[in-house]
Amino acid sequence: MKEQAILKNSKVLVTGGAGFIGSNLCEQLLEQGNQVRCLDNLSTGMRSNLEHLMEHPSFQFIEGDIRDYKTCEQSTEGIEYVLHQAALGSVPRSLKDPMTTTDVNIGGFVNMLFASVQAKVKRFVYAASSSTYGDHPDLPKQEHIIGNPLSPYAITKYVDELFAKNFSASYGIETVGLRYFNVFGRRQSPNGAYAAVIPKFVIQLINHESPVINGDGSYSRDFTYIDNVLHANQVACLASSDQLKAARLEYYQQHGLKPEELDVISEVINVAFGGRTNLVELVNYLKTNLAKYDPEISEVEIKFGPNRAGDIPHSQASIEKGKMLFGYDPQYSVEEGLKIAVDWYWKNLK
Repeated sequence: MKEQAILKNSKVLVTGGAGFIGSNLCEQLLEQGNQVRCLDNLSTGMRSNLEHLMEHPSFQFIEGDIRDYKTCEQSTEGIEYVLHQAALGSVPRSLKDPMTTTDVNIGGFVNMLFASVQAKVKRFVYAASSSTYGDHPDLPKQEHIIGNPLSPYAITKYVDELFAKNFSASYGIETVGLRYFNVFGRRQSPNGAYAAVIPKFVIQLINHESPVINGDGSYSRDFTYIDNVLHANQVACLASSDQLKAARLEYYQQHGLKPEELDVISEVINVAFGGRTNLVELVNYLKTNLAKYDPEISEVEIKFGPNRAGDIPHSQASIEKGKMLFGYDPQYSVEEGLKIAVDWYWKNLK
């Protein structure tokens, strides 16, 4: 693997730090010598994800809600970089309860953003979403081309991008949105009604239960291993303002786009590997890797159900912009990531 730039000797806030992505960020940032503060209300995150970090001298955990502005102020005090992961994910959850999704994902986001302005943080890096592309059919997905959002969740994540851009122009805070594409890996929970598909399928296969694919299995995704996401968060912090201004101008000119206001640092990039795997292929990868531990898993049949409301048929990212602006260089394909992830799942999710 290529040696990659890392963030070190910095004061970093990770919101949603008890969740899947957030806890991995906290762990890695501590290993690299940073001071890390974690904010989480534990509604979807788990304290168990952080137990091994609680006694670390450079780690601070705040149990609190981003919907409370005073908590946001407290959490950003003295912070240099904010990695905002806190949100209510899941398209089905947002269709069932659009009010709470909106309250957390937009109201909480603006609270964190404004608290970061007041705290004069160097850069606000936030979890955006590939769901923003909505019904636009073009592949691979390019950041400047989006369609109509297909769920309340997708709307909230797009609105966050608009707020970030406006706050950068209005208040001067530097913002970077990371449009995550179907992230998977260690600590991703298989439990609950809104569990992600990979750990959910893994548990079913381990138990010799048939995984149920929504639709005919032809829907495809740019599944993205967690270490690619950790890398993206770090390079989003590390790119200098001058470097970004020069790279942005070149990128926009190459694509025949009108250059953005170069003095305003507010960008959105795709975070993925740049590949595409359909759901039948995904299950077969999982079966092959799990069969190393239990050969009977290779014989488990796949079942098919109805398509899920709000889902798009296909998703694949162009990662050209992230490479050009930030030096984003993902190292793990879906196949490589699944081999590592399945080992972790087998040891920890049984």
